[in-house]
Amino acid sequence: MLNLLTDPNLRWILLGSMLLGLSGGVIGTFSYLRKQSLIGDTLAHAALPGICIAFMLTGVKSVGLFLVGALLAGAAATLSVTLITRYSRIKPDAAMGIVLSLFFAVGIVLLTRIQHSSYGNQSGLDKFLFGQAASMTSSDLYTLGGVALLLVIACGLLYKEFKLLSFDPGYGRGLGFPMGLLEQLLLGLTTVAVVVGIQAVGVVLVAALLITPAVSARYWTDRLGVMTVLAGLFGALSGAAGAWISSGVSQLPTGPISVLAATACFVASVLFGPRRGLAAKLLGRRSARRRWLAESAGATRANIQAAMQATAQAAVLTDGQANVHDNAHPNVHSAAHANERGASV
Repeated sequence: MLNLLTDPNLRWILLGSMLLGLSGGVIGTFSYLRKQSLIGDTLAHAALPGICIAFMLTGVKSVGLFLVGALLAGAAATLSVTLITRYSRIKPDAAMGIVLSLFFAVGIVLLTRIQHSSYGNQSGLDKFLFGQAASMTSSDLYTLGGVALLLVIACGLLYKEFKLLSFDPGYGRGLGFPMGLLEQLLLGLTTVAVVVGIQAVGVVLVAALLITPAVSARYWTDRLGVMTVLAGLFGALSGAAGAWISSGVSQLPTGPISVLAATACFVASVLFGPRRGLAAKLLGRRSARRRWLAESAGATRANIQAAMQATAQAAVLTDGQANVHDNAHPNVHSAAHANERGASV
């Protein structure tokens, strides 16, 4: 822990991982609510051929050039998904699966060709597959900070519009909002968040930091604003946990540990969420069962009391009828004697 605070390189890794988790959690909330959890995975895998093409064109391992190539590849993947879903009967999830497989296969082919070519400095290019947070520098930290600030400001300014896009785009279109433009803007912001996270987490795992914090936050609230804040917080805590654990134990990569920390946060949310968690559901069912048993016992006591009252009333009515019958017998005998005397006279 002291090394994490005193070593400048470790501080950069810590802050970079936190900024990556924050930006991914915030923008991933809207992707999750729009049921496009696969879009992050699609954009991440689509970025690989863009990185390879940028290296093949320039011959220089520059993070800035790689980001430009990944952004262009991600934009091409987004456009491909949009065209497939708009001009065919293929559903968005199937379209994203097709585009993901195609772009990733092209990226693997290009990466293999680079590794077997005469490029002298291609070593380490495959680190973008699984990430290497230890290679972060101060310039990478500034880039992550700028991207995180951009995403947070954009989501704050367009909160109502993204809310309409996530829940009822048809209603927003009826109100006059450019839903198509907003959708492309959200996909562009998602692409930026994915691309900047590839260096730390890698192509394979970057989608986890985009969706897992948002899913975890959903277990704690029903309000979109609170959910967005919690998703960013969970993402930042996951990044910090990954950096802290990997700095204390040698030979542990930061990116996968951050994903494992996000998964642990998800498991805790599933178990202890206040309304949707398993513990809350079990307690709710137990409380409902107790109320049902109490109500059943009360109803049973009420039925017994009503039956006893009915029995008592029936007994009273029976005694009253017997008394009336006994009182009527002397009058009958008196009338009979009077008739007999009248007859004898």
